[in-house]
Parts: sequence; C-alpha cells; structure tokens
Amino acid sequence: MNKPIRTVAVFSLFLFLALMLNATYLQFVKSGSLNDDPRNGRVLNAAYSSERGAILVGRTPVARSVKVDDEFQYLRTYPTPFVYAPLTGYFTRGSATGIELSQNSVLSGDDERLFLPRLVDLFSNQAQRGGNVQLTIDPDAQQAAYDGLAALADGVRGSVVAIEPDTGKVLAMVSIPSFNPNKLATHDFTASAEDYERLDADDSQPLLNRAIQQRLFPGSTFKIVTAAAALESGRYRGPDALVPGGATFQLPQTRGESGLVDNEGRDCGSGEITLRQAMEQSCNTTFAQLAIDVGAEDLLRQAEKFGFNSTALEDLPGQAESVFPEKPNPPQLGQSGFGQFEVQATPLQMAMVVAGIANDGVVMRPYVVNQIQSPEYDAEVTDPEELSEAISPETAETLTEVLVSTVDNGTALPAAIPGVPVAGKTGTAQRAEGLAPYAWFVSFAPADNPQVAVAVMIEQAPGREIAGGQLGGPIAKAVMEAVLQ
Repeated sequence: MNKPIRTVAVFSLFLFLALMLNATYLQFVKSGSLNDDPRNGRVLNAAYSSERGAILVGRTPVARSVKVDDEFQYLRTYPTPFVYAPLTGYFTRGSATGIELSQNSVLSGDDERLFLPRLVDLFSNQAQRGGNVQLTIDPDAQQAAYDGLAALADGVRGSVVAIEPDTGKVLAMVSIPSFNPNKLATHDFTASAEDYERLDADDSQPLLNRAIQQRLFPGSTFKIVTAAAALESGRYRGPDALVPGGATFQLPQTRGESGLVDNEGRDCGSGEITLRQAMEQSCNTTFAQLAIDVGAEDLLRQAEKFGFNSTALEDLPGQAESVFPEKPNPPQLGQSGFGQFEVQATPLQMAMVVAGIANDGVVMRPYVVNQIQSPEYDAEVTDPEELSEAISPETAETLTEVLVSTVDNGTALPAAIPGVPVAGKTGTAQRAEGLAPYAWFVSFAPADNPQVAVAVMIEQAPGREIAGGQLGGPIAKAVMEAVLQ
C-alpha cells in the first residue's frame, strides 16, 4: 500500500472512531440532558402525543387525555376546570404545573414503578400508557369550599384547606381566583401562549395556589399556637387557668398609641381572666402578654413543632414556608403572640395547626396523592406519616375544650353545627392603614372524634365587611358538614 492510500485509510479510521465516540457520548452520556432539553421538539412532541394517565378524585377524572384527530393524537382535558385547577395544574407542550408536574413521571408512564406495564406495551407493540394518580380529595368538601368562597363577592381572593387529622390526607384545597387549564392545554399554541400571558399579567394572580403558595398574617388564629406554648410551659393548666387580661396593654419599650394593644371593645376583664374567656373573646392583650411570658425561644420552638419555618407537603410543588421570626425583641414578640409583626402563614399551615390539636397533639404530614395506579389499576397507596408531636395530649384536650367554647359562646359561633361539637377560632389580621384586613377561620369537628380540620383564608372580598367569623365561619361549616354527611 503506497503512502497516500495509507494516509487516507488512517484518516478514515480516525473519522470512524470519532464518529463512534460521538455517538456513544450522545446516546449514553448526554442522552438524559438532551431528552430533558426544552428545545428538543421531537421529545416534546412524543410526550405530548402519548396517552397520559388520568388524575382522579375517587373514580372521577379531573384531568384526562382524550383521543383527537390531529398530529398530536391526544388532548389533555379538565372536566371541572376552575374547582380543581390549582391542584391539577396544567400540562402543555413543554410546560406543567401542580400535580401534572409533581407526578409527571407517573402520568407519562416513565416512572420506574410502571416498568412492567411499560415492558408489556413494548412487547405487544402498543404505545406507552401513563399511570393514574388518585387524589385524597373529598369531592363534596372541595365543591363546598369552592362554592362558599365564590359566593362571597365578585373579585374575591381566598383559599380553603381541609385535612383529615389522623392521616394528613388533604380533603379539600381550593384557591380563588382560579383559571381554566383547558385553554392552556389546547393544541392551538398561539392561543395557549396568549392565555398564559393574560393570566400571568393579571393582578389577582389566578395561577397562584393560595393554599400553599401565599403567606399572610394569620392574626388571631395564631393565638392557638401561643396558648399551646403557654400550656406546654407548665405555668398554666386547664381551660380555666388564670391568664393576664385587661382592656389595653402597653408593649414593653414603647410609648403612646403605636405600642398600645387593645381588644376592640371585647370583654377581656380588668385583671386576670380564664384562658377560656380569653379565647372566646379573642383578647389581644392576653396573648401579647402570654407570648412575652413564654419567651421568644419557646414560642419559636412551639411554632416550628406545628410546621412553621419548614415545608411538609411533598407531592405538590411550590409550597411556601410559613414564618415565625427567630429573634423578635419584646414589643415584636408581643405582637407575634396574636399573629402580627412578621408572623406569616399559609392556609395549609393553619389547617395543620388545628389538625394537630384534633389528633391529640400529633401533626401528620399532609399529602394529596392517595394512590398511584398502573394502566391496569394495580395500586400503590400512600402511607400516613407522623411529622411531629407538637403538644401533649393533655394540652390538646385543653385547647379543644376552649375552642369548643369559642364556637358555643364566643366569636366562632358561625361555624356551629347543630348536634355536633365544633372547635373553632376566628382571625382578623390587620394590614397597613387604609387597607382592608385579612379574614381567617380555623376549626375541626366533631370535637370529640375529629374527622376534618379546616382553614379558611379570605384575602379580599370587595363590598363585604372583613371579619373572620362572619365570612370564614359559614364556609368552614359547609366544608365540615360535607365531610361529615
């Protein structure tokens, strides 16, 4: 072989080796990142054209793929869009939110738990099918929560969360304003992009799941946490323990109106009163003084046992941490005792607080995915998980008794259910001057055998007087009745 031919042969061999190395690199080393690259239209089209699994409430789909006559073969549809959209999220070409995002591997069929069904589909020459995701939601409770919020006023903004206390199952999760995911899932990509831009620019934030992604001052509902810390300290015992009362209280290190706490005319005595009366009348002066008495470190510890400063929900993306400040000074600590200063909570967090009390002091990890189902409906069921022992059973019993009194004789009366003992607490959190307050309501029932714990948050209700009991109480009542029926 002469030199020129030998040179060409060596060069060709080098090119062949380089080609093989590049192919190996792309198929084995880079395959994952290339597959996940949002610019990979082939992968996007393949995922968008597959039969995606359903999202179920009971046996009813709230998200499903239907066969259509176009290049993508299947269209994602949402039969009850506004009621479930903050939970299901949406699935479009290259974008997903909510359950559609967190459970994407199951719904697409790529999850390792679906390996056998995927293998069967491969050998039978069938297209890959996704698995189903069944939610923990009670459809009657979900509808009652949505209808209750929507009926308050045009332009209402708020959220409702209901939890089964002894398991952590989320029985209802509603956020208003909501949106129509069908318009985002359409195969008309221009229309889908325009609708997303409209929703994203909307000041009312319809794409926000307020139940887990919005933190607001919890106001007087946080007094439950302050009372728990005081009882756990051992310095106060029982529902009729004597606690500081009074019409007003001057916060430490302050002077004048800016540091003066009052009770807005409620009956909080002139000296010591019982814990029962303090909760029934929602006495700011009492809980400011209890917070200072307990101390910043112990109140922080108590809040964190209930879930503050952390996240607990693992099967929905985007949960915001509820916040209790780490080192408030004495006046700030007093304000924190009744849910002001820098205390902020999501509706899910406040539902966890009352669910923990209802469950003898044990807070369960909240979850929304009840089952993962293969295309043949073989099911893997989620096991409940204990998150923390927030308070002792004795403290939980005391708090239950005073919260039942608050419904029977105090500010939480609108949540009363005839023949059923209900525990509840109102909250009205003040904002900057000139802005309407936030309204809260938390409750659980039956108080002697709890099956449901509820948190209602109303951020805005145009044309309505904002008060936790008047606005939130009837909604909480409707949700509890829906579960108990």
